[in-house]
Parts: sequence; structure tokens; C-alpha cells
Amino acid sequence: MDNLMQEIRQCTLCEKFLPYTPRPIIQASVNARIVIIGQAPGQKVNDSGIPWDDLSGNELRRWLGVDKEQFYNKDLFALMPMGFCYPGKGKSGDLPPSIACAPQWHNKLLCSMNNIKITLLIGQYAQKYYLGDNSKPTITYNVKNYKDYLP
Repeated sequence: MDNLMQEIRQCTLCEKFLPYTPRPIIQASVNARIVIIGQAPGQKVNDSGIPWDDLSGNELRRWLGVDKEQFYNKDLFALMPMGFCYPGKGKSGDLPPSIACAPQWHNKLLCSMNNIKITLLIGQYAQKYYLGDNSKPTITYNVKNYKDYLP
């Protein structure tokens, strides 16, 4: 896992499409029990280098009922975005995550984490990628019908 994490952190796969120097942001461990797959880091997270280090992270931790110490314990939580680097600003918010990261890295990461008990898909990009044809038209529908996606 250490070698894989080093490879990811040195990745420049989409350098030519990014507004900044690539800075892949991820947290993972072979011991992680919960994996959270989100969209892509925002500007604040890109600046700090800490996943979910923004208002949405505060809300997610509140929703999960965990504190920062628990959330940033890589043996509890793997934090894996669809796009590992900040994609830049668009007309109405951040641009979509890079489409290169998930196919390049996700399977390798998930295969390295054998203790995962729960996977949370946060946002439309993660849900569409992982639920595929089973994904419904809205995030709200997917969340309300989460039992349809359980093993």
C-alpha cells in the first residue's frame, strides 16, 4: 500500500488539464474499514492537502457522528475522491473531477483494502461511476433507496 500511495501522490496524469500543479489528495490504509468516495478536492482542500478539510467535510463528519481524530484515522476511513486533484473553477462552481483518476487508481486501492465494510458514494460522479446502469436520475433517489444497492 505504501508504494501505491506514493505512486498516486506523484501522479501527473492530467497535469495538462489542471489549473495548478497536480496535488493528489487521498487517505487510505490496508486496515481501513470505511471508504468514502467523493468528487474531487476543492480549492481549500487543495491548499491544505487534507481531504474534506472544508465546510462539506464538517457537515460530513457531523452527519457520520465522528470527530476529526476519528475521521482522519486512515485505519478507520479511506478517503478516495473520483478525481484526486483540484479540477479548477467553472462558471457555477468547481469543474467536474478528472475522468482519469478512478480507472487508473480506484481498483488498485480497493483491492489493497481487504477490511472495508462500508462504501459511501458521495455525489453524482461517484454514484454514476459505481452504480452504473443501476444509478437513478437523482442523488436523492439513490440515497433514499440505498438498500437497493447493498450486497
